Formats: sequence, C-alpha cells, structure tokens
Amino acid sequence: MTGPASSSKDCDNTSPPTRNRVDEPRIERAVREILLAVGEDPDREGLLETPGRVARMYRELFSGLHADPRKHLQKVFTEKYDEVVLVRDISFCSLCEHHMLPFMGKAHIGYMPNGKVVGLSKLARVVEEIARRPQVQERMTEAIADLLMSELNAKGAAVVVEATHTCMTIRGVKKPGSLCVTSALKGMFRSNLSSRTEIMQLIYGGRQQ
Repeated sequence: MTGPASSSKDCDNTSPPTRNRVDEPRIERAVREILLAVGEDPDREGLLETPGRVARMYRELFSGLHADPRKHLQKVFTEKYDEVVLVRDISFCSLCEHHMLPFMGKAHIGYMPNGKVVGLSKLARVVEEIARRPQVQERMTEAIADLLMSELNAKGAAVVVEATHTCMTIRGVKKPGSLCVTSALKGMFRSNLSSRTEIMQLIYGGRQQ
C-alpha cells in the first residue's frame, strides 16, 4: 500500500530539498535512544562519543540533500564533437532509503554532445552529490541521466550503475557478492539501436568476463 502521491518537485532527485540543514544535536539524541532501545548503555566509555560521531557521519553522507548538482554542469565548452563521451567506473557510496544501509559501486556515464561538452571531472561530481542522499538505485540512475539531458541539451544520455547493497548482503537474504545493475537511456541511446549498442559496447566491451 503506497502513501499519498508526491508532487513532481518532491520526486526530482536532482533538486536540493527545502528542508533545514542537518540537525546534529537531534541526531545525537535519536542515536542515544536507539542505543537504549537495543539494550545498550549509552553512558559507557565506548559509546559516550558515538552519538556525536554518528551525527557527523550523517552530515557527510547526506550532504547531497543540501547541494544542487546542476551547478557542476553550468560551465560548458563549445566543441564540434559529435561522438560519445563516456566516463567509466566512477565510484560512489549512497544509502538505501528503506533500511538506511549503504550501497556502493560504480557508475558509467555517457552522453552525445549537441555542440557543448563539459569537463570530465564534473560528471564525477554530479555522481558524488546525487549519491549523498537517501534513495534507491533506480531513482539515482534516472536522476543522473535526466540531469545530463536537461543541463547539457545532449542528443542522448546513458547511465549504468552497478552496486552492492548491504541491506541484501549483511541482513535479510544475506547474499554477499550479489550485484544490482540499473540503466537509464535517454534520447538517441533509447531510440536508436545502433547508438544503444555502441554505448553498451564502450562500457562493457573491453572487460574480462
């Protein structure tokens, strides 16, 4: 049973929410309550500073909630380049919004320029900022591809994300080694079979099986 439908703005994973900044004292109080709830003593030596450490960790891991990844794609360069631009193996770590456990892996980002290119490091920065928020991998993948299309006016965008989810490897079904792969193909990479084949070959073709 799903909750009330969210507005399109709420579902836009590229826009920073209009919530307050991270409230570390509130997190500290919550962590202390969790420790009490599981039967621990938050006042023992080994746990005295744990609430503060967790609060600082969440501030770092959720920093993407208060950042706008669009800013990394604002500076572009005019180039008559009309072939694929691809950056593979961009490492990331994010948090599953269902269990608040990390999932981590690599993102492969490709786009077909439409007269404009962006610095390669900016693509990695986009992944980093979008990753640092609670979410699901499917939404993260779509958000990166949508951002490339809207901000670069690209002819096409392709994003493939491969990740290991600790909510599946350390709890529940407990299947270490499992890998979740998601893809988002936009523009010509979705509509044109040869372009789609080319980008997938560039991502996976040179890898050892």
